[in-house]
Amino acid sequence: MIHNSDKFINPAQVGGVQQYLFDNGSSRGARVMEVNTGAGLRYRVLVDRGLDIDQAFMNEQSLTFLSHRGPTRGSKAYDQGLDWLKSFPGGLLTSCGPFNTGAPAQDAGVAWPLHGEHSNTPAEIESIIQPNPRARQYEMSITGIIRYGAFYGPNLELRRVIRSRLGEPVIEVEDVFTNVGNHPVEHAWLLHVNFGYPLLDEGTEFVCRIQGHTPRQDPSSQAYFKNLDDGRFFPAPSDEQAGDEHVFRYVQAQSEPDGQVRCGLWNAKRGWGIVLTYVAEQFPRLGQWMHWGKHEYVAAWEPMTAGVEGRDKDRSRGWLRVIAPGQQQSYCYSIRVVNQRNQIL
Repeated sequence: MIHNSDKFINPAQVGGVQQYLFDNGSSRGARVMEVNTGAGLRYRVLVDRGLDIDQAFMNEQSLTFLSHRGPTRGSKAYDQGLDWLKSFPGGLLTSCGPFNTGAPAQDAGVAWPLHGEHSNTPAEIESIIQPNPRARQYEMSITGIIRYGAFYGPNLELRRVIRSRLGEPVIEVEDVFTNVGNHPVEHAWLLHVNFGYPLLDEGTEFVCRIQGHTPRQDPSSQAYFKNLDDGRFFPAPSDEQAGDEHVFRYVQAQSEPDGQVRCGLWNAKRGWGIVLTYVAEQFPRLGQWMHWGKHEYVAAWEPMTAGVEGRDKDRSRGWLRVIAPGQQQSYCYSIRVVNQRNQIL
């Protein structure tokens, strides 16, 4: 949508980025940015949680799942065992890594926590670009730097850019990791792209060109994902999924001629959905996670470089990437809200 700038004086009237601080509860003092695309899509970026995205609404309807606690201040105290779950806000984008992405594990003499340290690492804001319709500048962006590591290393730096364009219900993300240390770094990266009610509902369809799949080696996942089409439609809330019951599988997704994978959700009852697009070469695996417990009703598509069973398993499978000193590893992906199923595939 191209706005007539003669009809307003403040660009915030049609969209842009707002900054504020939480002032209550366990998130008090944390930095937040809210992006209004001017196309019905609004989303919130948690600066002190690695520039991840928690709330996301399309025309005031949530796209994602929000946990009971909601966002908390980032704290290294959660970088142990399963404590990541105590600070998990849910949200549209929760990034996992950059050294491990899966379950707690002992590997190379280190105790690695669930999903890594990214989610509890604050960002340093490099720039905020606001849209300026008077100058025919419609793009808005947030750019930040996240640093991980210790003396003697490993030391990685992530430069994350989040972009949207005025009048389009799209989020584009570019993640560029640089090994700023003096020895090679073993690296893993996973995107938890989480969905919740009302987008995720009984009968919501998981849309993806699936060529094959590998259910995780646990009884629930093995029982649920017997065929490729199992897991295509989301069930109603059930007591069978109380507590930590859930199912997961690795999906071999067919990429498009341009080398990208498209997967998403389609809610036929409401007539809208979402499409996640990423580069297949950058994320060689795709996970499908489903948990239909009462009140904790959530599912995710998870592009990843490694796996979810633990870093020791990733090592044995040869799934850990190595970034040499001074070298970079990039990841580009986008999330778009759509109103037709054929816009997903």
